[in-house]
Amino acid sequence: MVKIKTEKQYKAACARIEELLKVVNNDTPMDDPNYWELDLISDLVADYENEHFPVESPSLVDVIKLRMYEMGLTQNKLSELLNVSPSRVSEYLSGKCEPTLKVAREISRKLNIDANIVLGV
Repeated sequence: MVKIKTEKQYKAACARIEELLKVVNNDTPMDDPNYWELDLISDLVADYENEHFPVESPSLVDVIKLRMYEMGLTQNKLSELLNVSPSRVSEYLSGKCEPTLKVAREISRKLNIDANIVLGV
């Protein structure tokens, strides 16, 4: 099989992966036929999933909210951290406005968010 073309093939490949995971582990030699089969089928399944179930990049708002949660920040604390008003943070988080380049740089630096995500690249 060169490519998984149907959902039926996809489900069969996933089932085979489950079977192989019972016999292949970290100690399995790389020249073991089960190891090779698992590696090949996993690549085919990944290709099918990338084509049929693409994962969209998160929005800046989603990333900021996640980082706020991870850092235990409220909107008020975030406004202090970024040196902007709480109402401006509210506008960023609601999508009503985009941060200026200066604020975007601060978001990237202080929240440790990749600049490409902040700039929408």
